[in-house]
Amino acid sequence: MRRCFLRWRMRRGRAVAARYLDGLVAELEPRGWRFVRLYRIAGFTVPLLWVYARGVEDVGIVVSAGPSGGGTWAFYETQRGRYGYLHPCGDVVVAAEKVDRLLKRRMFPEMGVSPSGGGSGSA
Repeated sequence: MRRCFLRWRMRRGRAVAARYLDGLVAELEPRGWRFVRLYRIAGFTVPLLWVYARGVEDVGIVVSAGPSGGGTWAFYETQRGRYGYLHPCGDVVVAAEKVDRLLKRRMFPEMGVSPSGGGSGSA
């Protein structure tokens, strides 16, 4: 029953999801990331945002904003579905930091960027 309700909220909340994704773009853009706003393209049923680095299109993340429990919304790494939970949409600054760290780890795995943001290498 709960899963059905969440799907209904997602279908009804396309504009809400797009607003949350626009907020994430506003937080990530000053950090130098590039975007493809797939929620502005006709034919996409789920609002999606592809975030990637300039010149490195093969390293990126597809983010969606979807309903979560308790009437709230959250950002998800789309490829992982509900297991790709990133952060609640209400705190877009922390969500942007998590996306930023995740992408940096994918781009520079040898640097050992930790989830807390600090690198393990010496300066």
